[in-house]
Amino acid sequence: MASTTTPLSISSSSTLIDGKAPRQSAAASSQCVTLPTLPPPPVPSQHRPGKGTTYCRKIARNVIAMATGEAPAEVGTTEVPEIIKTVQEAWDKVEDKYAVSSLAAAGFVGLWVSTGMVSAIDKLPLVPGVLEIVGIGYSGWFAYKNLIFKPDREALIQKIKDTYKEIIGSS
Repeated sequence: MASTTTPLSISSSSTLIDGKAPRQSAAASSQCVTLPTLPPPPVPSQHRPGKGTTYCRKIARNVIAMATGEAPAEVGTTEVPEIIKTVQEAWDKVEDKYAVSSLAAAGFVGLWVSTGMVSAIDKLPLVPGVLEIVGIGYSGWFAYKNLIFKPDREALIQKIKDTYKEIIGSS
């Protein structure tokens, strides 16, 4: 006679005595809750096989070149972007690098502190709404005062140009 094994299930209200599973009545088995079935696994989308394999080939080529002692071909041909060259030239022209570095660090700390202050003010109950109303009012006043009529608009443009020339210098 072949012996069959039944799965062992233990509920919180039943106990296991002598290694035997408790019997369930017919009424209890009809009250079982079944879980919904899982959806089928997603179908992999069409991805470009050429891009991944090209990248892997490039890495493999660089590893082989470094193992043999040769320089990879791309390292010698990479060119520094123009903006980096401009920044390097400007940095070389600076006489007091310590002061510029200190000002940059102080500016970063000031930006961080001001972000924290704005965040703290934003959490206050009425202040953000009041500041928003003030901003809308000032924007309306500025538009009425400087943008609606042509003479005022021309005066504003001239004032902006004069300020620009003062800052940059006449060129």
